[in-house]
Amino acid sequence: MSERSYLEEISIRNLGIIEQSELELGRGLNVLTGETGAGKTMILTALSLVLGGKSDSALVRHGSDRLIASAQFFIPQSTALDLEEVDAQLEERSLIITRTVNADGKSKAVCGGVTVPAGTLASITSPLIEIHGQSANAQIVKPARQRELLDRFGGAELRNVLHTYQEFYYNYLELKTRISTMRASANKRDGEIAELEDFLAAWTKLKAVRSEVSATDSEINRLSSVEELRIASSGALSILDEEESGALTLLHSARRFLEAAKGKDQYLEAIAERVAESLYILDDASTELASYATALEADPQRLDALNERKAEVNLFIKRWGGAGSPDEELILLAAKAKRAREAIADLEGGDERIAELEVELETLKKSLLEAAIYLSNTRKTFAQKLSNAVTKEIQELAMPHTQFFTIVEPPDYSSTLKESDFTTVGCDEISMQIQGQKDGPKIALGKGASGGEMSRIMLGLEVVIAKTHPVGTYIFDEVDAGVGGKAAIEVGKRLHTLAQSAQVIVVTHLPQVAAWADTHFVVRKSDDGSVIQSGVAKLAPADRVEEIARMLAGLEESVSAREHAAELLALRG
Repeated sequence: MSERSYLEEISIRNLGIIEQSELELGRGLNVLTGETGAGKTMILTALSLVLGGKSDSALVRHGSDRLIASAQFFIPQSTALDLEEVDAQLEERSLIITRTVNADGKSKAVCGGVTVPAGTLASITSPLIEIHGQSANAQIVKPARQRELLDRFGGAELRNVLHTYQEFYYNYLELKTRISTMRASANKRDGEIAELEDFLAAWTKLKAVRSEVSATDSEINRLSSVEELRIASSGALSILDEEESGALTLLHSARRFLEAAKGKDQYLEAIAERVAESLYILDDASTELASYATALEADPQRLDALNERKAEVNLFIKRWGGAGSPDEELILLAAKAKRAREAIADLEGGDERIAELEVELETLKKSLLEAAIYLSNTRKTFAQKLSNAVTKEIQELAMPHTQFFTIVEPPDYSSTLKESDFTTVGCDEISMQIQGQKDGPKIALGKGASGGEMSRIMLGLEVVIAKTHPVGTYIFDEVDAGVGGKAAIEVGKRLHTLAQSAQVIVVTHLPQVAAWADTHFVVRKSDDGSVIQSGVAKLAPADRVEEIARMLAGLEESVSAREHAAELLALRG
């Protein structure tokens, strides 16, 4: 787990009933418990805001101007985040993200010290964290999500096969579009060829150089201001070098005075060193000014030539370019010239060229088909492995007769496929199904499982996928919905297993789950219903017995509940 990111800290102010709260999380299994309405889910709401979730002024605590939610992630060297595009910075391998929501509904997001759009947070944090709640259970019934889970399970091997297929797919679409464009251009071919040749001839004659316009402007400014530059440099030189009262003469005198006291006082010696350093700097500047003034001379012919060249380049850009800066337009025009030669070849080739490209397209389609078949076969291999592994997990989650199936259904590759059969992610239809008993019917995941069963299936999936997919933090809300007894103990055990590969954060009301925690927080309300800073506590081992006893019996002081709590805690060994 040292190679994965993890959530170090969550800080909340004025969110819902929470006045102020800070949680320093551990790397293993973190559990949040507390009475109903104590604000456990509000902590996940804060995290959702930090991850780019929708803001709502109704979340701001009554009587407050704004809420502030902040999260700090540890980012190992091996984790690749797209931070350069937004100029975000890490602080000692930590990424700090803050979301502010005002009472008027306006929000602000800050990532790594830089203000960013809230929508950007989701793309930045997606490799770091996954949240599972009832909404996640609703998402998993969608075929696209099921395919995504299978591909994640396949890891680098399946990802490389998919990438190869996508290269063929995009190349096929690009070539097909090029052929269509050539056909549409057939009627206006001659005019386009003439225009492209005119542009190329003018571009070749221009012989433009990268960044030429800014360099030309700089030299024009210098040659147009020779007299002012001479006055400036000569005046400055005389102030520095004047024999009796020049800056260098005065500095030499100051230095001599200070050297006379050398060795008397360290503080004065430090000042003397700065005076000496200033003397060296001014002496160098004086030498450079003298050289600059000597070399400075008017060159009317050069100035005229530069102005003519500038006018020539600007006229070319005005005719062939756009409204960007001259240097940017020259870069774009250079790219246009490079493409123009290929475009002329396409246009001059006419029908013969189109026929050549159609042969190339047919060859590319065969390669695309082969890549699609290989992708389907690779998915089938991993689908079987995923089915076996998840079945094992859920059977140990008190679903002993349930079988889990990941089914890959490719099209009939032996028939002629339609172009619409190919998509960016291949040709396969992926479905996840369960079988409640041996020889029973296979039922689609969304139709054949209760809420509690869906939660356990999701947990089984994540335990299996976490071994190959490097998400650093998993958050489960209501993972224990509809679960009790032995099944609840197995849910806790599986969460503990998942926490061996990644950080896990769980909001739970079940003592059988809470007992497996590595780090246990309890959220308590004050008498007025709010959660103050001291209302979120990290429990010591002795306090955990009391909290789990409360969860078991609903009573603060129950001897039998404490004994049962101690038994549950002993399950971790």
